[in-house]
Amino acid sequence: MDRLTARWSSARWLPLGLIVVAAIGDALTPIGYTWVPLIAAACVLAGVLMSFRGAAWTGAFALVVTVLLDWRVGIFYGGTGWVEEVTVLLAVLIGLDVHWMLARRDRRLAAAWSVAGALQRAVLPAPPTQVGPLRVAARYEAADAEARIGGDAYAIQDTPFGIRILIGDIRGKGIGAVSITTTLTGAFREAAHHTSSLEELAERLEQSLERDQAQHSHTSHDEEFTTALIAEIDHAGRTLRLLNRGHPAPYLIRSGRVIELLPAEPGLPLGMGDLISQPATTDTFPLAADDILLFVTDGVTEARDASGSFYDPTRLTLPDRRPATPAEVLDRLADAVYRWAGGRRDDDMATLAISLSKSDRPSRADASPSPRSPAHPSTPR
Repeated sequence: MDRLTARWSSARWLPLGLIVVAAIGDALTPIGYTWVPLIAAACVLAGVLMSFRGAAWTGAFALVVTVLLDWRVGIFYGGTGWVEEVTVLLAVLIGLDVHWMLARRDRRLAAAWSVAGALQRAVLPAPPTQVGPLRVAARYEAADAEARIGGDAYAIQDTPFGIRILIGDIRGKGIGAVSITTTLTGAFREAAHHTSSLEELAERLEQSLERDQAQHSHTSHDEEFTTALIAEIDHAGRTLRLLNRGHPAPYLIRSGRVIELLPAEPGLPLGMGDLISQPATTDTFPLAADDILLFVTDGVTEARDASGSFYDPTRLTLPDRRPATPAEVLDRLADAVYRWAGGRRDDDMATLAISLSKSDRPSRADASPSPRSPAHPSTPR
């Protein structure tokens, strides 16, 4: 936004520059040629780029310049002079009218953005910055910047089984994804307290989405599916358990390195679980002091550069002299994705970073993996 604001501020001087250029050009060319049309165009442009007062003063300046140019060549009292002066005057009035219409449109857009922002906060409220022993930071940027509503979702709950985290991506954007997001996060907040395993929790979420789709079978909701990643961190902060249902894998940030936690057997997205008989399995990873967990949606992993290459979060650079905070990780990631994609955003981007509070961090020596099946390695891949 700072880059855009700087460019916009610089462009505000363009109408005055055009008037000066037109005046110099008119003075240097033969009498039979006129640069007044450029002055008129500058007056209309002033209505777009300047404030109402600035556009009015620019118009007055343009009229004075036009009168002086006509006076110089002796056509001030002639028909040609009056035509040029009236033309500039009409351009000034048109520019002011354009400014008024744009201001009215901006007020309406601001009201729409305010309503959309309130709806987004109601559907997807920001998580608390502290949940049990965990510090949490979240960031959300919708692909539809004007609507400010997207199809990504996240939630975090402290439950008797541990602190559980959900991040998901609903197929579909804008208002159409709001009801599915509400169903998903609402079902998670309820079921997370009553299901002992992540597999059962995923099944409860899938059932809730299926009921929602059945109730909206007359709409396009019956074609929707949701990728989801469900995580569980024990209250001691020593063990991470993950169940991946077709979602981008999370990342473990340890000692400045960003490690992708790939699932041993990824499952299908929610809404497609009945296509296979074997459900997705849970992966377990050990946690250590100063670890940060980074959860993302495909707005991060599918951001493309000019050559079409996808962004790889393991490229993220972090300070090596001190542990980064969750908020700092998200800020650096957002800036890296922005620079990689050249400012473009084709998909929603939700990010969630979690770390242990300093007072509750286990020592690195105490960080040991929970029992795992032989198929799962004991260290992050």
